Amino acid sequence: MAEQQNQQAQQNQQNRKTEQTVDTKQLLKVRRDKLKELQESGNDPFLIRKYDVTHHSLEIKDHFDQLEQKTVSVAGRMMSKRVMGKASFCNVQDLQGSIQIYVARDSIGEDAYKAFKKMDIGDLVGIEGFVFKTKTGEISIHASKVVLLSKSLQILPEKYHGLTNTDMRYRQRYVDLIMNQEVKDTFVKRSKIISAIRRYLDGQGFLEVETPMLVANAGGAAARPFSTHYNALNEDVKLRISLELYLKRLIVGGMERVYEIGRVFRNEGLDTRHNPEFTLMELYQAYTDYHGMMDLTENLYRHVAQEVLGTTTITYNGIEMDLGKPFERITMVDAVKKYAGVDFNEIHTIEEAQAAAAEHHVAFEKHHKKGDILNLFFEEFVEEHLIQPTFVMDHPIEISPLTKKKPENPDYVERFEFFMNGWEMANAYSELNDPIDQRERFKAQEELLALGNEEANTTDEDFMYALELGMPPTGGIGFGIDRMVMLLTDSPAIRDVLLFPTMRHIEQ
Repeated sequence: MAEQQNQQAQQNQQNRKTEQTVDTKQLLKVRRDKLKELQESGNDPFLIRKYDVTHHSLEIKDHFDQLEQKTVSVAGRMMSKRVMGKASFCNVQDLQGSIQIYVARDSIGEDAYKAFKKMDIGDLVGIEGFVFKTKTGEISIHASKVVLLSKSLQILPEKYHGLTNTDMRYRQRYVDLIMNQEVKDTFVKRSKIISAIRRYLDGQGFLEVETPMLVANAGGAAARPFSTHYNALNEDVKLRISLELYLKRLIVGGMERVYEIGRVFRNEGLDTRHNPEFTLMELYQAYTDYHGMMDLTENLYRHVAQEVLGTTTITYNGIEMDLGKPFERITMVDAVKKYAGVDFNEIHTIEEAQAAAAEHHVAFEKHHKKGDILNLFFEEFVEEHLIQPTFVMDHPIEISPLTKKKPENPDYVERFEFFMNGWEMANAYSELNDPIDQRERFKAQEELLALGNEEANTTDEDFMYALELGMPPTGGIGFGIDRMVMLLTDSPAIRDVLLFPTMRHIEQ
């Protein structure tokens, strides 16, 4: 009996789906029939070349006192329509938001009103009329002209925001942007954040540059690259994983302050903070060190938050973070001692480091040295506690192949990682400019590569030649732009701040 009921329920569900499919096909046919009718009557909306927009919705609402009874023209997508005999209301959505439109037969004419009544939700329209306030106090436009600018041949979902299938929101971002104003607001903020970064750095004398994406040697970071074949030269090439080595070449060439904001590509997994292509900013400044990069990072984050959000106090997932206070600075060794209770100043050999790892259940591999194990402790016990803005300084040399050693302790380097909300937000060095030391570091990386570490670097001979010409003392830093946008827009996942995140291909 239960099995029969289950089969009947499944059959009913299938019947409903079939009915919905039939209904949808009929509705889509009606829209195409309307378009055909328009085209046959000489009113093809797709032949319209331009429409003069004088104002946007939010602008009208914010300046109602100045615009009341003034004529304006707006354009956007019709999101709702209520036809009531000789007068109707619709809602038009533009870049800034939406505004109510009052459409009366006596104001636009009988033929135009008939045409308006045939318009569908999703159609793009131009509205000309005067600004007024309804009896209920809603700022609206009393239309004198309504123009169909583009016919929508598809049907917008009714409750797109409520869909549990977020996968479709990412795949069809254009629908997400139409249906969810907060999503559009996030990407408007993203653009403003990047513009604010550029203004700050330009004001500090930095030059924005562009460097190659297709490279013979993908270096500058510990990551597995994407590889392809360039037919014209019959050569294998890689997509860049970093911006570093080319920007340093420009420092060698005398461009003392340079930065680049661009996509980099890493052949790695997908999760809430990782996408295989993402936006990285790297900058390099001659005649400074990693302390100079700390000061720049602190000032940049404050500037961007204040300019875009109007405050230096931000909230992410209910947690308040204060960018206005001086950022905490702590060494990696002290951080591990504080949160794991293990003092690596008292650990002198690989064997002692391995014993400490085993005691604290920290998994490590045979090729890991003392510095690698220190970093594993840091990842296991420390990162999650770094909620407020924090600079973690002085990393072990084993994990920093492009960084200057600390003169007083050559087992460590002049490097910091910037953390907020338990996330790495930036990575900076006093850049290694000793070509002899650099070659030895590359050699060590190639030994790791031979042992099976696919993320290890290889020697870049052209970069080595540049270093041998002479690079000044230099500070450099890489910022994850996407994570910065996530924090400043309170977005839970990197896909929420990428217009078109990487998705598994599905057959159409």
